[in-house]
Amino acid sequence: MVTLASFYWGWLLGATLLGFAMGWIAVVHRGHGLSKAAAGWLSLVVAVLLALALARLVPGRAGYWLDLGLVMLAVYLAGCAVGSWLRYWVVSRHQGVA
Repeated sequence: MVTLASFYWGWLLGATLLGFAMGWIAVVHRGHGLSKAAAGWLSLVVAVLLALALARLVPGRAGYWLDLGLVMLAVYLAGCAVGSWLRYWVVSRHQGVA
């Protein structure tokens, strides 16, 4: 993991900032989300990929890219969570004063 972070820190920072921006926008944009079936399938795919990475069943370069993709997904989702929380905090605080 340290190797991934040291070599791809720019990409990880980019994924975090993109997640932050999407989280900030997501509070404002009230679009249609995933259906329950699609969310279930997506969760299953991510769980299988995570199990493959933790069990180290994918060797070589493909395993390396799998690990990097999962780390980038994790920092993107963390950025989304922080961005949406900050947007909610800013908007609710502003509405309370008025």
